[in-house]
Amino acid sequence: MPAEPTLHLGHRTAAPAYPAAAGSSIVSVATGHPGSGFPEDRMPEGYTPTERDLPVINRGDTVQVPVTPEAAPAAESAPANGEGPGPLYVVGDVHGYLDELVAALRAQGLIDENGGWSAGNARLWFLGDFTDRGPDGIGVIDLVMRLSAEAAAAGGYCKALMGNHELLLIGAKRFGDTPVNSGAGTATFQAAWLLNGGQKHDMDRLQDVHLQWMSRLDAVVREDDHLLLHSDTTAYLEYGETIEDVNDTVHEILTRNDADEVWDVFRKFTKRFAFRDEGGPQAVQELLSTYGGHRIVHGHSPIPYLLGQVGTEEGEDSSGPIVDGPHVYADGLAIAMDGGVTMAGKLLVVQLPLNS
Repeated sequence: MPAEPTLHLGHRTAAPAYPAAAGSSIVSVATGHPGSGFPEDRMPEGYTPTERDLPVINRGDTVQVPVTPEAAPAAESAPANGEGPGPLYVVGDVHGYLDELVAALRAQGLIDENGGWSAGNARLWFLGDFTDRGPDGIGVIDLVMRLSAEAAAAGGYCKALMGNHELLLIGAKRFGDTPVNSGAGTATFQAAWLLNGGQKHDMDRLQDVHLQWMSRLDAVVREDDHLLLHSDTTAYLEYGETIEDVNDTVHEILTRNDADEVWDVFRKFTKRFAFRDEGGPQAVQELLSTYGGHRIVHGHSPIPYLLGQVGTEEGEDSSGPIVDGPHVYADGLAIAMDGGVTMAGKLLVVQLPLNS
C-alpha cells in the first residue's frame, strides 16, 4: 500500500474568541487518519477501511475545474420580508474552529460584529461535522443553534446536516465503551471518537439539548437545484429512495438507540471519494437521478486531499495547503466544500450557485 501522505499543520489560535465558553481550554489539534479517521497502527479491532477510505490521492484523480466565485452581494441587504427565498449559502466542515467560522460568516455579511444574524431572509446550510479536532466544538454548535433562531425570526433560516462526526459524538456519549459489531470484529464508539480527534472539553460540555439537536438533523436535503449532503459517498442510497425516506430512516435508527445500528450508519457515512475517480460522474448521477437536483454539494473529504495538495518533499513548509475556494469536479457535477481547516486550510462559506 502506498505510504500515507504527511500533513503539515499551520499555526492556529486555539483559544476561542467568540462566543466565550465557560470551562473551555486551549488544546492541541488532533488529526486522525484522513480516510477513515483511524491511524493505521491504532485502528479499533474490526475496523476495516475500504479502498475508498484510504488517503491515496494523485493529482490526476480529479477533474479540476477552476472556480472563481463571484463576489457575493452583502447578505444583510436582503430584505427580511422579501418575496421569494433569499440567497443560498453553504458552510463546509467546521470541526471546532469557532474563530475561523465567525470570521468567515462576517466576511459574507451573514453575521454582524456582535455575532448576531444580519442576513435577513438569506438561507444558510451547514454541511455537518461541527466538533472534534478543533478547540471549541460545543461553541460551534451553540452558535449554529442560536443563529437558527435568529435567522427564522428575520425571515431566513440557518439549518444543518448530519455529518459522520455528529453520529460519532452521539455514539460516544450514548454508548461509550460498549462493544459494537463492526462487521469484522468489535469496536467501541469511545475509541473511535478519540482516534477521530475527540476533545475531552467538548464531551464535558455536551448537554442533552446538543444531543437532541444533533439527533434531529437531516442527512440529505435539496435546495434549489443543489443536492446537499455531508459525505461524498453513495451510501445514502441504502437508506431510502427519496430524501424523506433517508432522513426518516436515519432518525428512526437513532431513536431505537441500538449501538450496532448507529455504528453501521456512522461507518457508511464515513466512506468517501465516491465521486473523484473515473466512475465519479456516474456515482453522482446515481444520487441525482434518485433524489433530484443537478449538482451535489458535499463536505467530508478535504479539498487538499482531493487535489493532492498534502505534504511536501522537503517537509519544511508549515503554511498549509492552498485552498482558494470550493472544488468543482466529477465533470462539474460535484462541489467539495471541506477546505481543510484542520490542516491549516480554509473554512469555506460560499454563496450558491457557483459559476464554473
